[in-house]
Amino acid sequence: MSRKQAKGEYIETDTGNKVSRKAILIGTQHIMLGGKTVIQAEAMIRGDLARTAQPTSGSAAAPGSNTAVAIGRYCYLSKGCCLRPPGRIYKGSFTFLPLRLGDHVFIGESTVVQAATVGNHVHIGSSVVVGEFSIIKDYVRILDGAIVPPNMVIPSFSIVAGQPARVVGEVPEGGHEAFELRELYKTVGNNPQPLPV
Repeated sequence: MSRKQAKGEYIETDTGNKVSRKAILIGTQHIMLGGKTVIQAEAMIRGDLARTAQPTSGSAAAPGSNTAVAIGRYCYLSKGCCLRPPGRIYKGSFTFLPLRLGDHVFIGESTVVQAATVGNHVHIGSSVVVGEFSIIKDYVRILDGAIVPPNMVIPSFSIVAGQPARVVGEVPEGGHEAFELRELYKTVGNNPQPLPV
């Protein structure tokens, strides 16, 4: 006799990812989750915008090289955010390049991310637009409503705000624990635990 698991709001994978049943994942074969990642309802990941296959003479493509979006461990994608790989014309044809997120990355509600790379321990606020091919280093906080222009490089330990975004401060010493998302991860899912006080 088989036991049917009760349907919850989240699908939990073997590696601990918690994906809302209402999340929009397009092109899942091109999306790689590192583990213990939370994807809220209405969050969209565009894995269908993968690199178009370019036949090269005499060399085979490396396995897994066609990943459109790679997400690290303990990332939190809030409601209504969108991860979209950046695209450009390369060798005469339009192609998308991969979007890579590090570990402990928080992305706020209604945020659009088209960066080339987002480092580890990054907090991106709500209603933020991260332009194509921007690079966000480690321990960066982007405040709500900021618009990061395309190709901008944000140095480590920066606080960024404005339209267009610019560095307005730096993360204070000892303020690095605020970027840890392990406790937030435990508060989400089919058996949530309250945040410790």
